[in-house]
Amino acid sequence: MFTVGSLRDSSESLRLRGAENIDLLIGRTLMDTIKARLARGERVMTFGFGRMFHHNLIQLIGMRGGFQGFWIDHEHVGLTVREMEVAAVAGRSVGLDCFVRIAPTDYAMVTRCLESGASGVMAAQIHSAEQAEEFVRWAKFAPRGVRGLNVSGYDGDFGGLPANGFTERANRDTFVAIQIETIGSLEECEAIAAIDGVDHLFVGPSDLSQALGVTGQFMHPKCTAAIERVGKACQSAGISWGAVTPTPEHAAMLVENGCQLLSPVSDVRVVSAGIATLKQQFADWFDR
Repeated sequence: MFTVGSLRDSSESLRLRGAENIDLLIGRTLMDTIKARLARGERVMTFGFGRMFHHNLIQLIGMRGGFQGFWIDHEHVGLTVREMEVAAVAGRSVGLDCFVRIAPTDYAMVTRCLESGASGVMAAQIHSAEQAEEFVRWAKFAPRGVRGLNVSGYDGDFGGLPANGFTERANRDTFVAIQIETIGSLEECEAIAAIDGVDHLFVGPSDLSQALGVTGQFMHPKCTAAIERVGKACQSAGISWGAVTPTPEHAAMLVENGCQLLSPVSDVRVVSAGIATLKQQFADWFDR
């Protein structure tokens, strides 16, 4: 998609690398990122991806329209770097940006995700603002963080950017999200939202409901009160927030509290819903 913002990004990238042919940048800078969309106040529809990994599924969903991005579930699936690279390439082929959800236990995995072509990372199972701060530092180059410098990945244009241009762009453009799904992260969500470099809070309703002692009761007053608190924390800090959402009713409640990024479906749910619809349409030929 060609936009004023994306063309501005292209001009800046050309300046940083001294490139003369804008065609070199197609597929990298002429696609809106999730971070850019959220910064403009847009609603962003995403899907979770990982369990049923295949690049064609990403492309199929993207071609059907309606989604602006997806997140790769490394936390639960443990995809390889090569698989994340393929997923990111497949997404870009249909105009979908992506970020990766990972456990906050491995500094090196953060940079591998970014070098693979994902535009951001999201930390699962965060329990404190101190832990969130550490994750941000892993994702940022000096002076903000401690990320190791290597320009040879996709995010460094495979060595095509000078080191200072690369670190400047990465620190500015990398999307960093923190999940709010534990009691600790909920109790410190205001402090987490205020951390320099945190772009987004993302509610995991299943684990949050479990932590609150009402497992699976996503509309329970304890859960809706937690959502309201997260929404206010993000509004106060001037950042966006998002969530997985299982039902339209739940999605409406999220949006009422300022949620910008909705994730109503995963790869498994897409396939399961397709099978259920098919069985309904051909009910006379299926055993019931």
